[in-house]
Amino acid sequence: MSTSTTAPVQSFAIGNIRLTKVVDSLEATSPRFLYIDKQRSDFDPHLEWLQPHFLDTEKNILLSIHTFLVRTTHHTILIDTCIGNDKDAPAFPQWTGRKGSYLQDLTAVGCAPEAVDYVFCTHMHIDHTGWNTRLQDGRWVPTFPNATYLFNKREWEHWQDAQDAMDQAVVRQNLLPIIEAGRVAWVDNAWGLDDEVTLVPTPGHTPGHCSVQLRSNGQTAMITGDMMVHPVQIAEPQWSQRADTDKALAIATRTRFINQHCDTDTLILGTHFNTPTGVYIVSAGEQKRIKW
Repeated sequence: MSTSTTAPVQSFAIGNIRLTKVVDSLEATSPRFLYIDKQRSDFDPHLEWLQPHFLDTEKNILLSIHTFLVRTTHHTILIDTCIGNDKDAPAFPQWTGRKGSYLQDLTAVGCAPEAVDYVFCTHMHIDHTGWNTRLQDGRWVPTFPNATYLFNKREWEHWQDAQDAMDQAVVRQNLLPIIEAGRVAWVDNAWGLDDEVTLVPTPGHTPGHCSVQLRSNGQTAMITGDMMVHPVQIAEPQWSQRADTDKALAIATRTRFINQHCDTDTLILGTHFNTPTGVYIVSAGEQKRIKW
């Protein structure tokens, strides 16, 4: 596997698959934004490998919100569509009405919106579905007009009757317009586009959460989604995320994933990992950490 970086873009090769990370937002935030009961000092045992890429000098978490553009021999696929522009985000005022350059950046790496064949969101939170749609003449329309949007049936069952104002905004702005436009293909956890791109159920963060496995020419990569949000959770899988719907299941899923891929050649592509983004899980005494 190979990698190259030109901010805000980073590229990888997994066999014949070409993968490009396109960033919508990079934010420095307090640990309390992600974790229920953690503070900056809790990161101290891991500073050697977390700084400067994943924590800044003040121990703020560096949270990258990005799309993985996956190009196989036959298809162009987007995994997660970030925050979007012009959205109403009641729980996240910094994301309300924003004007980012995501579409220009995507086009700059050779992918015009019309060229996308498939869109898959690992789950349906706002920062993974935002660019599903764009505002046109006062209406939300599919951003990728020729794409089939792959919606996980179990995930939608969890979201369709959302009561929370933030979740209702996601459904109204990012999900229903795709369904109403007839662009959805409903999939289950066993879906695979072909032998190269398949879903792997990783529930806990949300009920239908799936990671994405990429395989080509004997090489393997895993796109995490929010099964883990920050690399510290490779050493501390028991750290609970605020947004996990089933915290015990999320810990069990995360722990199993880490054990399965530790000391292997599987490239872990963190959906919120800042550059270098693509890492390997390795043993470090009784704990685990990453290398790149």
